[in-house]
Amino acid sequence: MATKGNSGDRKSNNSLLSIFVIAGLCGFFYILGAWQRSGFGKGDNIALEISKQTDCSVFNNLNYQKSGDAGMIDDGEQVKEFKPCEDKYIDYTPCQDQMRAMTFPRDNMIYRERHCPPDSKKLPCLIPAPKGYANPFPWPKSRDYVPFVNAPYKSLTVEKAVQNWIQYEGNVFRFPGGGTQFPHGADAYINELASVIPMDNGIVRTALDTGCGVASWGAYLFKKNVIAMSFAPRDSHESQIQFALERGVPAVIGVLGTIKLPYPSRAFDMAHCSRCLIPWGANDGMYMMEIDRVLRPGGYWVLSGPPINWKNNYQAWQRPKEELEEEQRKIEDVAKLLCWEKKHEIGEIAIWQKRINNDFCREQDPKPTMCKSTNPDDVWYKKMEACVTPHPETDEVTGAAWQPFSERLNAVPSRISSGSIPGLSVETFLEDSRTWKKHVNAYKRINNVIDSGRYRNIMDMNAGMGGFAAALQSPKLWVMNVMPTINERDTLGVIYERGLIGIYHDWCEAFSTYPRTYDLIHANGVFSLYKDKCNMEDILLEMDRILRPEGAVIFRDKVDVLIKAKTIALHHSEQVFLDYIREVIVTGRAQPFLVRSYRLLQMGHLASSQPAKECSFCRIVSLPIYVLHLI
Repeated sequence: MATKGNSGDRKSNNSLLSIFVIAGLCGFFYILGAWQRSGFGKGDNIALEISKQTDCSVFNNLNYQKSGDAGMIDDGEQVKEFKPCEDKYIDYTPCQDQMRAMTFPRDNMIYRERHCPPDSKKLPCLIPAPKGYANPFPWPKSRDYVPFVNAPYKSLTVEKAVQNWIQYEGNVFRFPGGGTQFPHGADAYINELASVIPMDNGIVRTALDTGCGVASWGAYLFKKNVIAMSFAPRDSHESQIQFALERGVPAVIGVLGTIKLPYPSRAFDMAHCSRCLIPWGANDGMYMMEIDRVLRPGGYWVLSGPPINWKNNYQAWQRPKEELEEEQRKIEDVAKLLCWEKKHEIGEIAIWQKRINNDFCREQDPKPTMCKSTNPDDVWYKKMEACVTPHPETDEVTGAAWQPFSERLNAVPSRISSGSIPGLSVETFLEDSRTWKKHVNAYKRINNVIDSGRYRNIMDMNAGMGGFAAALQSPKLWVMNVMPTINERDTLGVIYERGLIGIYHDWCEAFSTYPRTYDLIHANGVFSLYKDKCNMEDILLEMDRILRPEGAVIFRDKVDVLIKAKTIALHHSEQVFLDYIREVIVTGRAQPFLVRSYRLLQMGHLASSQPAKECSFCRIVSLPIYVLHLI
């Protein structure tokens, strides 16, 4: 009897063990499946997770008062259906189109500048993704690896093979971190710069990289908590900027030609040129003067490569030594005219520093020609001039002490405290910061992948004082803060003072980037701002062009404007619920090699004759938000 009992116990124990093993395996595969569908695997089911949290009560009998009929679409009005473009437009950049560029003069790189198509030539279709498109790797792996199918261009792997820019390995590109001037790696190069420039204590935070290539310099600067705005033209080297953004590095298509750079004055702590092929001494030093405009007082300019150290390198560069000597002489003369102080020259690296104020330079001879413009930040499509932008008269702005990052992120910028921006005060800045912290916390409640590493490249289409980006600040992501050129109040300089980056842009035109380069787009008041300025459809098409598959858009605007946006985007497919959080599932649209479906979330208590029910999140948001997910 005892033996039989022991045998039964063993069988029972074995059964229990089997149950535990099976349950464990089920749990493991459940977690594995969830991980694969979380945005880090092959699928993405973000909207499903968000839907589980959208459990606020919804009223069907709302007393809704519209704020006007502007932007509304009548029930009988037909909404145009946008179809996929041809496959040849997979990497279409409307304002830097190669065929159109060749019709413009080549002098001073005019043909590489922005040349946007007229309305009659705009593509009224959806830019498709390439066959086999894959989600980028999460940062920091994306810094070193990019899926080949996302940008299948091998020319750089051949042309820059000995310089370690990029290598093709099976189904991925690998970026070893090399550059023309640092073929053995960006880390050693940056450390050499850091021996002169204070990069390790947060004093230098924002940088500008001219002629950036694939932006390895900017990619490795993140290790020092420095964020670089990199740019290069769309030229014969295919997809330099596309590679940079696929890697998760801030970059735009751009060139120093005849038009001022789309950045405010006194924006960057450091500017950099590593063999960027810009003729710095040409045009009476106009390009160096433009760098002087965007450099903060006390900022640094780095020039590496020709003509620095020409005496030892002219034979390797295969250029006449007299030509290189004259080129460096012109650069030195312009730097002296700008009153820059030379801090370092060893090997092929030279570093200058812009003076804190004009006191040191008042007696210099010759004196530079000063720019007559009353607004040095009025740069959109404005011609560059061979003149020096004067320091502001306000001492607080001119010689303001540099605060280390991240203290400067939430400190009151000098442009605000000095009262140099009409209508903005210390109190309005602090209130704006509090408001955006509250809104971003709300966003994270309904989309808990925002700061998980799933989104790396984020854009704020109407950035204000940078509150959205400041509230999101994380080493996992970066935000391109866009200042619409038609805004009455220009606060892009405030954004840079906070240690963030941004750019001027007019949303009636295409943005200077490749398709599929942003994971999350935040559109706060954009459609109201551009009402009667250009078509909402064009803005939506541009957002679709630059948004990555499985990316997300947050719309925040007036109710009637959002209804129109929803109607255009979703082709009248579902009813709009004007109340608390409400999920609307709508029919997807098919594209070649990619099926996208839309999921729309609307949040915010709009107007109701009913008392608010239990929904703590709904009370936080004062304006409606639409979150549009591409799955």
